[in-house]
Amino acid sequence: MVNSADPAAVFRALHHDRAPGDALVLPGPWDAASARVFEEAGFPALATPSAGVAASLGHEDGSTPADEMFAAVRRIVRAVSVPVSADIEGGYGLPPKELVERLLETGAVGCNLEDSGPDGTLDDPAEQASRLAEVRAAAGDRLFLNARVDPFIRGAADPVAEAVARARLYVAAGADCVYPIGAPADALPRLRAEIEGPINVGAPPGGPSLQEWGALGATRITFGPGLQRRATAALREIAAELR
Repeated sequence: MVNSADPAAVFRALHHDRAPGDALVLPGPWDAASARVFEEAGFPALATPSAGVAASLGHEDGSTPADEMFAAVRRIVRAVSVPVSADIEGGYGLPPKELVERLLETGAVGCNLEDSGPDGTLDDPAEQASRLAEVRAAAGDRLFLNARVDPFIRGAADPVAEAVARARLYVAAGADCVYPIGAPADALPRLRAEIEGPINVGAPPGGPSLQEWGALGATRITFGPGLQRRATAALREIAAELR
């Protein structure tokens, strides 16, 4: 039985024993108001997008200062009663223990950690696995660790094979879930067959339906900054009408 008083345990349980086609859909709030909208719509948990939060704070993706990102996550968590996971990019250069402490201070129950740098270079997989293991050791069961796997967006020669190899290392290091960002639909069956544990996919506009992603092997579905950008486009239309 899951302890309902433990948000991290509740969040972790949402990822397990899901039927094919029934992927966990996690909208990405960029501020407190959007978080409340998603909670009111009935979503059981949320996952912040770093790029969406950055845009809401007036920053380019990847340039948000750590203090501002953690403060934004704290406001989002405070606004809702459902579990919230936070995209914290590559961890802002913080030592694992400090990173975990700062995350827990926000009230977040999980995080994404990327395995490539701002220059587009993939991190050494063994070093990233070691870092993930340190984060897991510092966090225990208090955080759900979603390890982003970046070969598809970084031009790897064989992104599927590279993603599988990295994902296996990260799962062995203690990751609860892996996120092969940018993986196309036709790669997902092989990823599902060769990777143990939950798999996160990003659902781009115009791609497979949420149900199709689930049937292909996705455990959970996120949207990056897509929802924030759609909201901004709608706001532009409103602004144009006002003019």
